[in-house]
Amino acid sequence: MITSILLALFQAPVSGTPAVNPSIPVVIPITGGVEAPTQPTGKSSSTYSVLPRIPSTPNLKVETGLSVHIRDIMRVRGQELNTITGVGLVEGLAGTGDSGGLVRRLKANYLREMDINVLENEIQLGNIAVVTLSAVLPANVKAGSQIDVTAACMGDATSLTGGVLLFSYLRGPDGTLYGTAGGPLSTGAISASAEGVSATTSHPTVGMVIGGCKVEEEVKSEIVSEHGFIYLDAPPRNGSFATAVKVTNAVNGIYPGAAVAIDGLTVRVTVPEGVLQDQHVAFLASILEREIIAESFARIVINERTGVIVFGAGVRIGPGAVTKGNLTVTIAESPEASQPGPLSGGSTEVVPRTQLVVEEENRPISIIKGAANLNEVVEVLNVLGATARDMIQILQSMESAGMLYAQIQTK
Repeated sequence: MITSILLALFQAPVSGTPAVNPSIPVVIPITGGVEAPTQPTGKSSSTYSVLPRIPSTPNLKVETGLSVHIRDIMRVRGQELNTITGVGLVEGLAGTGDSGGLVRRLKANYLREMDINVLENEIQLGNIAVVTLSAVLPANVKAGSQIDVTAACMGDATSLTGGVLLFSYLRGPDGTLYGTAGGPLSTGAISASAEGVSATTSHPTVGMVIGGCKVEEEVKSEIVSEHGFIYLDAPPRNGSFATAVKVTNAVNGIYPGAAVAIDGLTVRVTVPEGVLQDQHVAFLASILEREIIAESFARIVINERTGVIVFGAGVRIGPGAVTKGNLTVTIAESPEASQPGPLSGGSTEVVPRTQLVVEEENRPISIIKGAANLNEVVEVLNVLGATARDMIQILQSMESAGMLYAQIQTK
């Protein structure tokens, strides 16, 4: 029927227009059709680059043989810091609290201690967070003193900003109650968010209550042992046999025969018979105020996560040759979707697109004549022109080759 109608339209003349010849094909324009989709043309990219080296300060000489107080490199045994810990609740959060069942149980228990009985499912979430608490007790701190307490999120809370720590207990390793804490938290963080974007400064999941912990129990310690000795201990990073000998000589310079070096970390001081008990503090202060020439440690501390390298003044480098060539491989994947034309009966296909770039540095071998002090060490390493990441590998290889006269510590 449709075919008959089309033939009739072709054959019937229209007033004012010539007749259509059936033998001549007629092209009827199609309007409102579906156009073929535009194929994607975007490409992914990946670039690895090294920024220009920041020039070092020229002609900066390192001074050695600095004098330091004994108190700065030795500690008095028995005067250690003590850490107390606990668990608490932070309230008043703006929807950034925990979402788990632990906060419900702890809040219900907290209210029961106040003779308020509630069901766990009646407690609303979002404005409460469970935190771990820690505070540091100085030696001989008296009961009633106020110290700082630090709170860290224990659950999935996203921010403690604006929260208030509820009354909590802090205990020592022996279970003794040493402190009680509470008060408004300060995080020093700013967090703002909108749909699809957020910005945060500092660390909002850790806060501090300044002076928020009240000391309930004194941690007693004695300066002088029951045998009449004072022990001066050096931290492992500062301890050495030379340091122990220097401290011993400094003490014996004012109290002859009073000090004996036990090992590289400890010096034992005998309290003279004429020094009374109420003079022990003044006696110890006169020792700690003495100065000695600090030892230059041959030590290199490397933090591979951050790329930080710290050299001690005693680092030395022996003669040798070094070269380092970086191999950089850059891979960029940018798959594209190929759309079929309309009414073609085809299917959408994903076409892989890969960009692979391999770059290898071609550096010459650098001759090192050796470095007898820290200034020369810095000059030698700067001549190599290596980045911090390369420097870490070079230093480790130098140590393996016996060129580096230093102890490497990796953080």
